[in-house]
Amino acid sequence: MRVSVKPLLDTSNPKLEEDYSITYQMTVVSQGTSSGNSSPANVTLGYGPPTHEELLSHYPAKFTWEQLKTFVNSGDLGLLKRDRMLQRRYNEWAKGIKVGYGSMVNYLLSYRLQWGKPDKLSKLKSRLDLTPFMKSTSVENESLGGHSDGEITTPTGQLPPIPAGTKNYFTADISPSLVSIIQNDWPYSVPANIEHTLIWTVLPILPPDLPPSIGPRLHQDGLWGFTGQSPDSPPPSPSLIRSCLPALAEWGVTEDSLVRSPKGSAEDEELVRSVAAEIHNFVRARWVESDWETAWFVNPPRLQSVPGLAHIHVFARYKSSD
Repeated sequence: MRVSVKPLLDTSNPKLEEDYSITYQMTVVSQGTSSGNSSPANVTLGYGPPTHEELLSHYPAKFTWEQLKTFVNSGDLGLLKRDRMLQRRYNEWAKGIKVGYGSMVNYLLSYRLQWGKPDKLSKLKSRLDLTPFMKSTSVENESLGGHSDGEITTPTGQLPPIPAGTKNYFTADISPSLVSIIQNDWPYSVPANIEHTLIWTVLPILPPDLPPSIGPRLHQDGLWGFTGQSPDSPPPSPSLIRSCLPALAEWGVTEDSLVRSPKGSAEDEELVRSVAAEIHNFVRARWVESDWETAWFVNPPRLQSVPGLAHIHVFARYKSSD
């Protein structure tokens, strides 16, 4: 499969997205301050994707790590929220991006996604070193007509070529050239020590031949899992969601408004685990469990902000950050 899009702006300039944002709405972009001096009065509120300092000062976390894990494990991924003021900022930014690129998918394919490369565009830096994972792209790129130094030669606005023999859905051993692992430029409301990463993929997440007994459930609820949990600290029970609902009061969430499927049969639960295993093993291989604890999830279609491109969310906590 190959998708070709034509950006409405010249994307040959690596500073285009930043320059366009400044032109679209003349504001002063935050230069950032030290974390010890991050009160709103000391951090300029900018435009476009926020800096770490802006998140700390203007959009402080609404949820704890335990609450986030409870939301993920509750069965309703719609409980995961972005700060409402940050959401408004995103909506305004997105209007300009759509004017410039025609669509959010065009923007992602023409500029933001760096297939097979580490993320060097985000204002939000990660502690995760993906260099060993990306190195395996070099030989593969050369065989596909790229350069031996690992530079991907996919034309602007196109998805990269799919190597022969690749399965038609996301697997744990997916070629690095078919994924772009980046920080979420517009993270959900997570604590400062939690990274919100996105795994964008050329391939669909779910296999095309889902068993009919779980297909409707996955399309409504999505998928999720946890890695790096200690034996004495398993993921929070879904039954704890009631105690976390007060944190969602400003979004009007109540127990009656939850959208989730009832627990399936033992056979169906095993089928769901088998579908999730590919994502689970991919995450475990990169966020090493001795160093990281994660909650990963795939939003169902009803919650996807960019339905044209498949992606996986990862909330990651570096364990020594406690």
